Amino acid sequence: MVLQESRFETVMRRTATILSVVIITLTLIAATTGILLSIYYEPASGRAYQSLKVITEEIQYGWLFRKAHNLAGNGVIIVALIQIVVMFLGRKFTKSWYTAWVSGIFLTLSVIGLSWTSMILGWDQVGFWRFNIELGTIEAIPLIGEQLREILTGGSGVSTLTVQRLYTIHSYILSTAAIILAIVHLFSVLWVEKQVSTPQELIQGVGASVAES
Repeated sequence: MVLQESRFETVMRRTATILSVVIITLTLIAATTGILLSIYYEPASGRAYQSLKVITEEIQYGWLFRKAHNLAGNGVIIVALIQIVVMFLGRKFTKSWYTAWVSGIFLTLSVIGLSWTSMILGWDQVGFWRFNIELGTIEAIPLIGEQLREILTGGSGVSTLTVQRLYTIHSYILSTAAIILAIVHLFSVLWVEKQVSTPQELIQGVGASVAES
């Protein structure tokens, strides 16, 4: 039995497909530019700010790669959130959309985590004090707050070890997770698109044959 979609649901499904392509594109741009930036970036409290300044002002096209990295990273967050809204409005609550939902939600959380871990990597005044404020919030979490703070900072205060730990989380753990989830999300949405489109094409073909006869 083939369930027919309304025109609105069809538009939402195809919009979700387009957005999944945009997500993987922005994710790959952010990953590629991140790798290029890591060549010159120094994850140390005394060198992080200066290394980013060198990238921006002295390395050829360094400013462009840094700008593209920031825009792509923020863009993934925005598009991923829009994607969740689109799937919700399109009433994509069937089992065939389960993988798309799970990968989309965890992808959104991953890219938000990437944005959060990047705040201290620039080692500027705004990022430093914002991170210290948020550490206080983390420490207030019952049972695990102090342990989480210890893991993130590597000690009692924000130092080079803190930058190195967040750089590792940002560049290896969360980045890898975001790429994998973006790929899974894309293929899951394309799979649903194929499953829905094929029966509709068959029905149209049968209808055309009956009309001709």
